[in-house]
Amino acid sequence: MPSKYRNVTILLPAMDETYSLKETVDIISSTCDHDDLAEFILLLCDRTTEESRKTAEKLVADYSDKISIYIHDQKLPFVGGAIREGISLAKGSHVVMMSSDLETDPHIIKQFIERAKKHPDWIITATRWKKGGGFEHYNKVKLVCNLIFERAIGFFYFTGLSDLTYAYRIFPTDLMQKIRWEELKHPFFLETALKPLRLGVKFQEIPAHWAARTEGVSQNSFWANFKYFKTAWHNRFLSRNKILGK
Repeated sequence: MPSKYRNVTILLPAMDETYSLKETVDIISSTCDHDDLAEFILLLCDRTTEESRKTAEKLVADYSDKISIYIHDQKLPFVGGAIREGISLAKGSHVVMMSSDLETDPHIIKQFIERAKKHPDWIITATRWKKGGGFEHYNKVKLVCNLIFERAIGFFYFTGLSDLTYAYRIFPTDLMQKIRWEELKHPFFLETALKPLRLGVKFQEIPAHWAARTEGVSQNSFWANFKYFKTAWHNRFLSRNKILGK
């Protein structure tokens, strides 16, 4: 794993996001030192809308003389497949997993970078459950289920981490490229916490505020969340060699 932070690759999967995708890139670009940003990879697929693709292409045109930014058309299916491909392509010493719909506050990236510089071998992860974080317009039934799940999985893995399912983290790229990932859909986000936990990687949480997307449609149905239990059970008993694909 890296001995120090050099720069970060930002992964942004896009399906139907337009202004929120642009705002995400704009905020990160304006709040972070460009020397700290290795690249933005805009992850698109065959289901990405024409409007979203045009937004991505315009971002590349507008920012290409300021920062490294490019479009990658994913080959693996679903959002987990997109992130997995992005991780394999990442050139930064660290890589950020987030969304492009503003449900992951882009202002937090600056804090991620500051913490990663202090603890380059750790995973810095956002949490909605600690003081300073929170939820806005989150389905109440889903909120209760999420809390129960977080506590149950935390107990199962002997960890005090409060938000294992939130898809907002900065990782050492070297670590992420060594792990043998298996999930392709939303349980991949949980997998990115569980496999490193099983490897003994240290984590640090940063409070973050979650707000419901204002454009597009979520690709994660309520019932799909129950697949997370299967992922949690499967990863709990994997050996180190199987996690690293040896």
